[in-house]
Amino acid sequence: MDPCTHKLYHEDGFHSRQFLEHYFSDKSTIVFGDDALRFPIECLTKMFSEGHIKGDVLIDLSVGSLVHHLYAACEFFQHLIVLKINDRCIMELKRWVDERTGAFDWGHAAKLHVDIEGNSDQSEDKEQKVRSALHHVMKCDLEKENMMDPIILPPADCIISAWLLDAVCKDQDDYMRHLRKFSRLLKPGGHIILFGNLDATYYTVGKHKFHHLNYDEDFARKALVGEGFIIDCCKTKKRVIMDDLIDYKAVIFIVAHKEK
Repeated sequence: MDPCTHKLYHEDGFHSRQFLEHYFSDKSTIVFGDDALRFPIECLTKMFSEGHIKGDVLIDLSVGSLVHHLYAACEFFQHLIVLKINDRCIMELKRWVDERTGAFDWGHAAKLHVDIEGNSDQSEDKEQKVRSALHHVMKCDLEKENMMDPIILPPADCIISAWLLDAVCKDQDDYMRHLRKFSRLLKPGGHIILFGNLDATYYTVGKHKFHHLNYDEDFARKALVGEGFIIDCCKTKKRVIMDDLIDYKAVIFIVAHKEK
């Protein structure tokens, strides 16, 4: 489908709270819990617990104001740097970091994480650890060669990008271009972790449909290899529950490291 028929996340923006309520809340009507919450948390918990990916700096480049994918990471990195491309998502995230009234409640995701870890009584501690490690939430411009210009970020040991490439890339060439920019933020030997939706064309926030890049697992693998990455792990989870909010067929989790 022509992406021009749908809104674009980085150009038109969306209501950040509605996005979280649609796809990541603990409401009984939400049908994406296994794909959007449990699957990422399980994958990240297992991967980080193996001890191969750790260091000083982790940079997060993810869609919306997501937090749940950082619960596992906060145990293995001293500094979490979150980059966002619009002010509304920054405000939404900072509301949670500062524990302000009206912040989105991620308690269900924290509980899920500690249950998976086997520490079911430590969910509040987990949230505080993320808040303590999250030192910077900053705005970036993906159209610039240095997306943080004039700021120069410290080279990252790891980058996590959850569903951002899906939302901002108009075509596969765009995906490669943005992936190249992400790669420049990594140290040699550093890791990149991607979450995405396969075979999707749109997602809905409120009354608006937004463009979603349509790609498959083969493309995601080739894109990383083409940018000099070696793939360490790739898992997919097929969608089992249908809903008109979004039309993806599977979720992909892929980990790769940058050649030294």
